[in-house]
Amino acid sequence: MPKRVLQGVVVSDKQDKTVVVKVERRFTHPLFKKTVRRTKNYHAHDENNQFKVGDIVWIEESRPLSKLKSWVVREEATKG
Repeated sequence: MPKRVLQGVVVSDKQDKTVVVKVERRFTHPLFKKTVRRTKNYHAHDENNQFKVGDIVWIEESRPLSKLKSWVVREEATKG
């Protein structure tokens, strides 16, 4: 089974080797047919502490690294 890959924005880098990434998903509401936005925060492993707040990054699913972390930052997404 392939690993999931998500794109999001770093919202916190205060922890050592960890960033919090906000991922937004959009879908059409089944009854009202309106586009709905839902966000979720993921704790991701950042080995070199290279990503800062506001960076757009790709995160990849991995084995559990701690109680909250089971994602790894793969790379920074290109802007524009």
